[in-house]
Amino acid sequence: MERKPSIDLNCDMGESFGAYTLGNDEAMMPFITSVNIACGFHAGDAATMRRTVSKALEYNLSIGAHPGFDDLQGFGRREMHLSPTEVYDLVTYQIGALWAFTRSEGGHLIHVKPHGALYNMAAKNEQLALAIARAISKVDGRLIVYGLSGSKLIEAAQQQGLRYCSEVFADRTYTKDGNLTPRTEPNAVIHDETQSINQVLNMVKYGKVDTADGFSVNIKAETICLHGDNPHAVAFAQKIHHKLKEENIILQAPQ
Repeated sequence: MERKPSIDLNCDMGESFGAYTLGNDEAMMPFITSVNIACGFHAGDAATMRRTVSKALEYNLSIGAHPGFDDLQGFGRREMHLSPTEVYDLVTYQIGALWAFTRSEGGHLIHVKPHGALYNMAAKNEQLALAIARAISKVDGRLIVYGLSGSKLIEAAQQQGLRYCSEVFADRTYTKDGNLTPRTEPNAVIHDETQSINQVLNMVKYGKVDTADGFSVNIKAETICLHGDNPHAVAFAQKIHHKLKEENIILQAPQ
């Protein structure tokens, strides 16, 4: 019997403060399978971490830590040039914070996905990627590394003997080398829902993505990032969720 393809749908969450509101977070939860929760450096705080973990467990979602640069003003999207040791320390610290809240709420931490500039830099910088992978390995070698498909972070996870999950993006364009188009460029984000859905299906079913400059490149899709911080995020997540099911694609977090 032919095995049906499967995919994880992940979303970055817990990126508010004070836990008085979780924005779109809870509304997104019925349509995804895993969450990446901010750990207080680029966004989030103790109360928000606790509440987001609690809600994620209510929806039976796989929980991951989402460590970023210590840059609240820049939301972790500005490059910071730290040493590998400094990166190791900040990743270890943030994983520990989210692990504690997950454990205290009765759950288990499953994966780690770097945020923003840390994620993008680790996709290309071998030493930075190794520092992140070593931190994850030292904290818990069972944790899964979420990294950009084909990136240095995926290679570093392999070197450290860690499980990994190759990530692709529904609403971002790609360059011909398989990297995300920088957000500083005007065509970096896909705003047309039909185009985004077609891109997802192409990546999941055929392992291909059409780039912004007209190329088609191979890509490995094991988890799809859906962003929850725009006005149409929930409706779009619902459409992606239902379209994948219509295509007989199983939605599940990494086992």
